[in-house]
Amino acid sequence: MDIIQAISLALLQGLTEFLPVSSSAHLILLPVLAGWEDQGLAFDVAVHVGTLTAVVAFYRKDVAQIIVAWSRSVVGKGMTDDAKLAWYVVLGTIPVGLVGITLPEVVETVLRSPLVIAGSTIVFAFLLWFAEKQAKEERTTITLLDAVIIGMFQAVALIPGTSRSGITITAGLMTGLRREHAARFSFLLSIPVIALAGMVKGLELYKSEIPVQWDMISIGVCLSAVMAYLSIGWFLKLLDKIGMMPFVFYRLILGVFLFSVFLAPF
Repeated sequence: MDIIQAISLALLQGLTEFLPVSSSAHLILLPVLAGWEDQGLAFDVAVHVGTLTAVVAFYRKDVAQIIVAWSRSVVGKGMTDDAKLAWYVVLGTIPVGLVGITLPEVVETVLRSPLVIAGSTIVFAFLLWFAEKQAKEERTTITLLDAVIIGMFQAVALIPGTSRSGITITAGLMTGLRREHAARFSFLLSIPVIALAGMVKGLELYKSEIPVQWDMISIGVCLSAVMAYLSIGWFLKLLDKIGMMPFVFYRLILGVFLFSVFLAPF
């Protein structure tokens, strides 16, 4: 990996991780379209660490309050709204964890096909469009049922092209949550998911004998963290102004483009 590839992939990961456009799809597709070799496991770990750092930093006050409240609830010192939110995050993480554990080979091989990415990009664009159009945005408080529904939708995000943030915000809108509250829960829900994915990849990296380019790793961590932090702030500020439709159009255009590229030889 050279520095151009490292910078490009780190910025791309940071920009797309929390937007409803699928970061995993972009990270898979950019090397294919640019003719680059796969960036490797170590770099994937690095950009996961970067985006995890960004979301924890952005929601640092919320995360601290939630952890304290959850800890108090565990030892029987009360169930506050923050404690409930913490348990809902845990509950919402279970489905994606179970699917990732039971179907790892399918997720890592079959579903990484460019045509699967193209198809899921378009299919979930229409689902996002449907959620945006029917959204009532009546509620600001997450319930147990919301956590279950959003968590089940999040498991679908293991299909590249779906977008973890996109599918969880979609689910939140469909349950009646306001956009900003659906987005906030989606981003909080990303913390354990990204952390678990990073630990799994980190363990694989520890067991492998592939040499690590620590200079490229450092670039990946730093740039993805900065870009992800800026991306979260930008997205939340624009969400109420522009809604989700620009991302729907982007996904449709991207999906059609991908089909035209990868079906062209046939």
